[in-house]
Amino acid sequence: MAQAGAEPIAEDVWLLRGLADAGPLRAAIDAVAADAPFQQLRTRTGRMSVALTNCGSWGWHSDERGYRYVDRNPASGRSWPKMPALFLDLARRAAHLAGFQPFAPDCCLINRYAVGARMGTHRDFDELDLRHPIVSVSIGLPATFLWFGAKRTGTPRKVPLADGDVMVWGASARAGYHGVCRVDAPAGAGVVAGGAYAAGEPVRFNLTFRRAR
Repeated sequence: MAQAGAEPIAEDVWLLRGLADAGPLRAAIDAVAADAPFQQLRTRTGRMSVALTNCGSWGWHSDERGYRYVDRNPASGRSWPKMPALFLDLARRAAHLAGFQPFAPDCCLINRYAVGARMGTHRDFDELDLRHPIVSVSIGLPATFLWFGAKRTGTPRKVPLADGDVMVWGASARAGYHGVCRVDAPAGAGVVAGGAYAAGEPVRFNLTFRRAR
């Protein structure tokens, strides 16, 4: 059962507004990216508009062969960076607040959205055991999360996400289709809450915690 403060979005889908402290998380992202730099991967249909990296025992990877989890960074041949303790603590706390426990993620996929990037409609379905939830953390620029549910067609639920917001879904919603609208430039001077910048430009980061194996 979800705890007080968890906002229902759909059955077994919850929004935890402002749960994450973006400052320390951003510093940890920088440390991960120093060891495993962000890459724009290819899919069977083209190159992704988001850049990504991973930490934990497993990392999500895509190329012309398809989607899969790998235990080493294909770009370097080295193991993925260890998942920071504050990442694990946040993922476990969010899962608990949304009523999913225990949760011990072994992968954190980190997506970096520059202005204009988006995430097409998809579902997280490459994990071996779908009894574990997905925990998704937003840092930096605001974005609009799209929740479709069991089918990728129809009109999705649109969920505005701000810096520090966390989405959690599992159980009946675990294989639900979802996406992210095109990320827009910030209004005004371009200052972003949480200090999320890449090469001087405002960006959005998304931490997606999974139990891959």
